[in-house]
Amino acid sequence: MALQRFNNIFAEQNAAIAQLVEHDLAKVGVASSSLVCRSFDGINHAAMVELVDTRDLKSLGQKWLYGFESRSRHFHNVFIMRNHLFLFLSICSVLVLNSCSKLGPLSADNFTVTPNPLETQGGQVPATINGMFPAKYMKAKAVVTVTPELRYGNGQVAQGQSATFQGENVLGNDQTVSYKIGGRYTMKTAFDYVPEMQQSEMYLTFDARLGKKKVEVPAVKVATGVLSTSELYKQTLMNAGGCIAPDSFQRVKTQKTEANIKFLVNQANLRQSELKNNSVQEFVQMLRKINADREKLNLKNIEVKAYASPEGGFSFNNKLAGKRQDNSEEYVKQQLKTAKLGNANIDAHYTAQDWDGFKRLVQASNIQDKDVILRVLEMYKDPEERERQIRNMSEGFRELADGILPELRRSRLIINYETVGRSDEQIKEQYAADPARLSPDELLYAAAIETTPAKKEAIYKKTAAIYDKDYRAFNNLAVLAFNEGNETLAKAYIQQAFSKNAKAPEANANLGLLALKHGNLQEAETHLSNAIDANGLGEALGNLNIAKGNYATAVQNFGDSNSNSAALAQILNKDYAAAVATLKSIKNRDAMTDYLMAVVLNRQGNTATAKDYLQKATAADPALAAYAAKDLEFSNQR
Repeated sequence: MALQRFNNIFAEQNAAIAQLVEHDLAKVGVASSSLVCRSFDGINHAAMVELVDTRDLKSLGQKWLYGFESRSRHFHNVFIMRNHLFLFLSICSVLVLNSCSKLGPLSADNFTVTPNPLETQGGQVPATINGMFPAKYMKAKAVVTVTPELRYGNGQVAQGQSATFQGENVLGNDQTVSYKIGGRYTMKTAFDYVPEMQQSEMYLTFDARLGKKKVEVPAVKVATGVLSTSELYKQTLMNAGGCIAPDSFQRVKTQKTEANIKFLVNQANLRQSELKNNSVQEFVQMLRKINADREKLNLKNIEVKAYASPEGGFSFNNKLAGKRQDNSEEYVKQQLKTAKLGNANIDAHYTAQDWDGFKRLVQASNIQDKDVILRVLEMYKDPEERERQIRNMSEGFRELADGILPELRRSRLIINYETVGRSDEQIKEQYAADPARLSPDELLYAAAIETTPAKKEAIYKKTAAIYDKDYRAFNNLAVLAFNEGNETLAKAYIQQAFSKNAKAPEANANLGLLALKHGNLQEAETHLSNAIDANGLGEALGNLNIAKGNYATAVQNFGDSNSNSAALAQILNKDYAAAVATLKSIKNRDAMTDYLMAVVLNRQGNTATAKDYLQKATAADPALAAYAAKDLEFSNQR
């Protein structure tokens, strides 16, 4: 009976102590389901109370003493239990310590990376990592620092931005993660791109600690490879070439020559003194010149515009302005007849009160009451009221009468004509005979209409020799050298261009393109900011914005340009239909044109046609073949 009673007490204590130990172990992060906290056959668990609750141990001692047949037997049992307790504590301590020293591994299922595969943008490889610590992972005293790593090449490692997380009992400022429910988080990182990163793997590494003790948590692979299509701008910008300094040659130019005849107040007769002024004499001379060189000069028409100043009544001024028109028109007819241009068209009309001219002259003057007069013109639309208000300004009106009004009593005689330049064939003939007799614009135009770089180069060199103060030929020679890949020669020509014009816009733009080719974005941006008026600036700015990762802006920069770079911007902006249209419209197609067509068609799912373009591109350019072998754009083709 006594033995049975002892066994009952022993079993009762086992259950109680198991609960106590389980509770205590939970405080240090041991799972409640752990066998450590359950039962060990043949071992008195009750004695473990000494670790967790001395009050329970005392009560246990009382139960041990209660009901035993003899003190000697009691001490015998205590001795046995003490030995068992020692063994039990040893096992428990090892197991508990082992449990407390581990956080356990994490898997790729705990993380998502965007984008995946990674993709270059603005010279970097950005990534957004969404992670999750599962429930009952982040122990109360744990601190875990997560660091992204991009592993590439022969053991090379690029580290990204770290993020640190902590358990609930850690005093710190990092994101706290619940032990019971776990926690989600988002972290962003970026790696400076190098070409070797095309073939790479992204890992997350962990610096984990429980209190002061470091805990090993294995690294986790979360992404593979880098899509580097945006970096192709370093090659595509060669397709459109650099910024050519333009010629201003126009075969047909619209021009005009104007004469002014002034009249005395209230008079309409043409005075001989006015007919001898310089503007009238130039008018007459131009008519004779047009007649003498009808091949190069083409008369369109002559305008006669007569005016009366705004003072006085409208009726009187209307008749006066009409007479001035008639007299001026008659004079023009006489001159046309003399110049043997009698069939020329004359467009004649008059203005009775030239208030527009009056306002313009007042705005440009420094007369007294200037602001008041201008306010009168704004406040009153009736001509008579205007004149009345202005006349009330005695001093101001006197200045008007002396300095403004006489300039409005006039006729304007305007010759509208065209200059007709040499035809393309005539320019070529003259270049062959004597290029020095061509203007710099004609020479630059001659180079522009040539189809081969060699012929262009010869003309530019001749232009630079004849017109050595003009920067444009030197700049354009730099572009040819740039397109041939001779950067040293290109820079030398650019410096010559700057020696002729320190602010040459195209030369600045071309320096910017040279910097872009090597990925020097800051230098490129500086040069392009000094190239505001450069011809072809939109192309250069488009390439700059591709390099910066501003794809939508780049598309706007290119406008209607049909170049590899313009198509690349559209691909990166995911406007695939536009990219296909642009690529089909490129005149100077090259291997890169076909490569980009392969990229866009492959993205659209047209893999068969994409493969054909890819084969064509790589066959034409061995460098592209090496690049394509690593390009994730075509991972489905391998």
